[in-house]
Amino acid sequence: MRTVAIFAAVGALVAAVALPAYASTKPADADATTLQQLAVDDAQSLVVASEATAAPLDRGTYEATTPEEIAKKKAEEAAAERAAAAAKVAAAAKSSGTSSSVSSADLQLVAAGSGQVRYPLPSGSYYVSRSLQSGHDGADMVANAGTPIFAAAGGVVRISSESYYGYGVAIIIDHVIGGQRVSTTYAHMTNGTRAVSAGQSVSAGQFIGKVGNTGNSYGAHLHFEVKVNGSLVEPLGWLSANAG
Repeated sequence: MRTVAIFAAVGALVAAVALPAYASTKPADADATTLQQLAVDDAQSLVVASEATAAPLDRGTYEATTPEEIAKKKAEEAAAERAAAAAKVAAAAKSSGTSSSVSSADLQLVAAGSGQVRYPLPSGSYYVSRSLQSGHDGADMVANAGTPIFAAAGGVVRISSESYYGYGVAIIIDHVIGGQRVSTTYAHMTNGTRAVSAGQSVSAGQFIGKVGNTGNSYGAHLHFEVKVNGSLVEPLGWLSANAG
């Protein structure tokens, strides 16, 4: 009886002691945020360079121009300036009661800009102080001493002299342009700079000498004369009509 009582007491004790339950493997909150979700939520927005959008440009404030376009524009501006100078000189000659022996309508012998006629000095290197008028047979193109001079057209050199009367160092070239006999004179050149001789054939734009101050000259300049069929014509108007 005593033994039975002991087992009964032990059983009651075991029943009274509550065994601890195993911890659940399920998260306390079934909707808990995952690490990946946390990373997304905490991530900062980045702007990729290729996705960045610059403010729209106002194309009216600039102009994309190629070197060729710039050169063409400068040439057009120079031609316009020369034409304006020619018109001014022609108007001055008309008001003074002098005019060329050939009408302005006959000045154009070839297509302007064809290359058969060219300006005797580099563009932008000179200005005109006076042109054809009473007592003055050509245009005075003022330029720095040493400025290169070019043949206005192809032809044959008739005169090449270090001392040609009041012209000083001078060259005269005979041409046939548009079926017409033309002669061009280049005077007051620098001593020792003549690059062509009498009887020599030259081409349009060929270097023939340099600007100087020889003969009856008031300063460094090129005195340029043009005759068509033996008659003097206004040089700048002739150049503008034929050289462009």
